[in-house]
This record gives sequence, C-alpha cells and structure tokens, in this order.
Amino acid sequence: MLKNHRGELYLFLCALTFSVNGIFSTVVLEHMSAFRLAQIRVTAAFTLLFLFAFFFKRQILRISRKEIPHAIAYGIVGFALVNVGYFLGIERGLPLGLVLVIEFTAPIWIALWIKYIRKGFVAKDMWFAILLSLIGLVLLTKIWDGFKFDLLGLAGALGSAFALTGYFLIGKKFGANRHPIGSTIIGLSVASAFWILVLPVWNFPTEVFSMKMDIQGYFSGTLFPGWSLLLWIVVMGTIVPYMFGISGLRLLSESKSSVLGMLEPVLAGAFAWIWLGQSWDSIQLVGAVVVLIGIYLADRSKSKAE
Repeated sequence: MLKNHRGELYLFLCALTFSVNGIFSTVVLEHMSAFRLAQIRVTAAFTLLFLFAFFFKRQILRISRKEIPHAIAYGIVGFALVNVGYFLGIERGLPLGLVLVIEFTAPIWIALWIKYIRKGFVAKDMWFAILLSLIGLVLLTKIWDGFKFDLLGLAGALGSAFALTGYFLIGKKFGANRHPIGSTIIGLSVASAFWILVLPVWNFPTEVFSMKMDIQGYFSGTLFPGWSLLLWIVVMGTIVPYMFGISGLRLLSESKSSVLGMLEPVLAGAFAWIWLGQSWDSIQLVGAVVVLIGIYLADRSKSKAE
C-alpha cells in the first residue's frame, strides 16, 4: 500500500495538469516566444489569485519581515529561474529529452544537500530509486538522438536543475505553515516582478490574444482564439498545478516529492502519444516502466522527515 495518500495524490495531480498543459503550450509557442509565455503565465496567474485572495481570503497574503528574503528566493528561484534555464536549453537547440534529464537531476542535488549540508537522513533505497528513475528517464527521452553540445544551453539546463532543487528545498520550509494559495501568490508575485524587469510589458505581442490557433492532434483543424488557450495555460497549467505541488510538498519530504515529479515527463509523453499520435518505441516503453518503478521505490523508502 502507498503511504501518505493525500500528498501523493496532490503531486500526481500536479504532474498530470502540468503534462496536459504541455499540449496547449506547444500550440501557443508556435506564435510567441517561450520567455513571453513564461511571463504571461506567472503575471496573469498572480493577478487572478491576488484578486481572489484580496476579496475573500485577505489573511493569507500576510507576510512577516523575516519571511521576505525567503519569499524573494522562493519566487525567483522556484517560479522564474526554473523556466529560464529550461527555455534557454531548448532555444539553444538542445534536444528536449536532454534538457528534461538534466533538469530532473534535481532529486540527486536535493539528497546530497540533505545528507551533507543539512546533515539529515536519506535512506539507502532512496539513492537507488533516484538512480533507477534517472536511467528510466534517459531511456524514455532517448537523449542520444540528435545530441548537440552547446555550453550555454547545457548551463541553462543545469541551472534549471539547481532552480528546481531550490524550489523543493525552499518551498518545503516556506510553505510549511502557510496556505497553499498564499504560498503560490507570493511566489508568483516575485516571479512576475522578475519578468517585468527582464521583458518590458509594453513590448508584449498583444496580437497573440486574437490569433486563431489550431490545437492539432486528433482535433486538427479546430481553431481557438489565442486568449482562450492562454487562459487555460494560466489557470490549469499554472495556478492549479502549483497549488497541488505546494500542497503535496507540505506532506512529503523534499526528496520524495522531487522523485514523484518525474511523473511529469512520463505523463507528458503519454499525452503526446494519445493526442498527437507521437507513439513510443520499445526502448521508451521500458524507460517509462523503469521511471515508475523508481518512483514506487522512492515512495516506499523510509524517511525521518515523514
């Protein structure tokens, strides 16, 4: 039997909603840059959540002076820099699979931090589960296909891994005694400020809102206005998964949460198969199974944090 059912359910739903969002993001990215999409995601999500909290749950917006440095680090590292490194790797021409594998080395860095910096406990079987999951991810993404060496791109992907590490480590502490919506709003607010400084809003390609976009796959030929797809990305691809993720992280350790996060590329591949007809070969199927076995072993591992 799986332990901590609620935390696992939250993290599964986080990975599920992020994965479905990948389909719609792929469509929108044909009409705007990845960095602009990242900007509108966090800015619009922050605006919607802030308005909701301001009128109905104003108390969750409170933050003490001592928490401000953690809030800034949480927003910049966990909400902004993860996307910067990820998109930089892709825009520099690295295969998506390679970027994902590098990004999801985060569980290794988390385990090393807990054991050698924090002097905490990491179960032996957790190390094996992490290694198994990474091997499965390598097989699933087939990173050897179209491999391209680009120093800046690799640096961006590795930076994304470190940022994801920071998201889990900082988020565990920052969100421990805070409402998930409050944690999400604070993280998004800092990330929004970051993107406004990096990309001035007056240069935003507003024509994307009125564009007609083909959602492809089995519904190829069906057109939706850009604003509707962006609204989906903001709500179901940003607000909802982040709140699920923060809720799950409150109940599980950072190391387990990060390994469970590896469900995202597995589910994303499955949706690409179902929706876009991008079928897996036998190596990728084996990789998906290996990732799931690694996640299961990580879930069963013992942890003093839980």
